[in-house]
Amino acid sequence: MTSRDLPPGPYAVGIGLRAGVEAAIIAAAVRECLGDLKIACLATVDRRADEPGLVGAAQLLGVPVVVFPADQLAQVAVPNPSARTAEALGTPSVAEAAALLASQGGELAVPKTVISGITLAAALIRD
Repeated sequence: MTSRDLPPGPYAVGIGLRAGVEAAIIAAAVRECLGDLKIACLATVDRRADEPGLVGAAQLLGVPVVVFPADQLAQVAVPNPSARTAEALGTPSVAEAAALLASQGGELAVPKTVISGITLAAALIRD
């Protein structure tokens, strides 16, 4: 699926990443995933709230960062859970779960995808 196959948005983009990733790499991964589609926010686990690369990517994209505690993310049913993520963070999903929570009832349009080492998922925000 390419961004041309998706509705115009807006999208909540869930992000899973390691510490130290540069803002430009994150922003480029988001744009590679969604092209020029409208993005409403970047969403992730609360322990990454102050990650400079994520904050910088949000600034480059002109959107806020929305964060959720791991226990809240863990309550979201996702199509691609990860045992490794569950062991490390206490939730089987960051990107998909954060995208779904941030979309406030939207649907997952882009399942967990890895681009340049960044895990992304996007949920369409319904009006």
